[in-house]
Amino acid sequence: MLLGVWENRIGRAAPVGGRLLGERFCSRGPPTLAMAPGDVFEVESLADVYYVDTGMYDTPEYGAVYIVDAERPAVVDTGIGTHHDLVIDAIESVGIDIEDLEVIAPTHVHLDHAGGAGYLADAAPNAEVYVHEIGAPHLADPTRLVKGTKAAVGDQWQFYAEPKAVPENRITELTDGDGIDLGDRELEAVHAPGHAPHQVVFHDADAAAVYVADAAGIYVPSLDAIRETSPPPNFDLELVLDDVATIRDLDPEVLLYPHFGPVDEAPGAALDEYERVVVEWVDAVEEQVATLEDEEAVVEYFVEHNEMEATWGELKARAETGMNVRGVLRYLKS
Repeated sequence: MLLGVWENRIGRAAPVGGRLLGERFCSRGPPTLAMAPGDVFEVESLADVYYVDTGMYDTPEYGAVYIVDAERPAVVDTGIGTHHDLVIDAIESVGIDIEDLEVIAPTHVHLDHAGGAGYLADAAPNAEVYVHEIGAPHLADPTRLVKGTKAAVGDQWQFYAEPKAVPENRITELTDGDGIDLGDRELEAVHAPGHAPHQVVFHDADAAAVYVADAAGIYVPSLDAIRETSPPPNFDLELVLDDVATIRDLDPEVLLYPHFGPVDEAPGAALDEYERVVVEWVDAVEEQVATLEDEEAVVEYFVEHNEMEATWGELKARAETGMNVRGVLRYLKS
């Protein structure tokens, strides 16, 4: 058995089916036990919920897919497709045969969340794909989505797999308030359009848990910090703040971040932190616009002064920063 201790957090891990399976007490404190691509952990505060590190952008602890071992087994989000085999292995490592998977639920159709949907649908012939109605056409025909993603992520495209189309007859469109029946629990889709108009968060009311999509920022476990996410073309600060308020009104005890991992101590403080972070981020970009006037100079300024290279590596940190600046610049002109 592998034993690791976090500050106010204990991680217990043991190999299961060739994967690392463990329980994490997910309060907020700097971890000494980090995850690596392919590792699977149980969400200790929820029954039968697991998450796998998908190795997104070749960056540990950046991209998670959640696995719900319900009467109708489900995954929430799917990753970028590149390492879909890790997701399939993780599903089977927690005791779910891939052919028994019934629900594939991307929180939105940005390809870091929905890029693996077609791959999983191919591997899981009995699964239905549930997605917000605005995003559904892009899963059936991802052509425009790919074009937009390439424009937004720049050099990061090298990490993506070309998405596979999901057959239209296997897509169920969601609107605000719709529920996904998992048999022993339900996931309610709550529209959260500030990051993207096709985004929902999934609320498990009985568990007081919210799968937050990108509506509550990016949680960085190694720093115990919340970071901004503001990609073009749809980032809207006012709607983002509305989304945070929407999540707060759901009164969650657990926030399940796709970027990255569960937070179950002081989730309200995490939401408060994101409100502060995202407002300060937009203000900082606006200040540099006034100072430098040239938009590319503004992008370059923040890229050169980013704080995440030690955590995410140079390529990911610089590309992510540039993308987030461009999203704010577009918002400020709207």
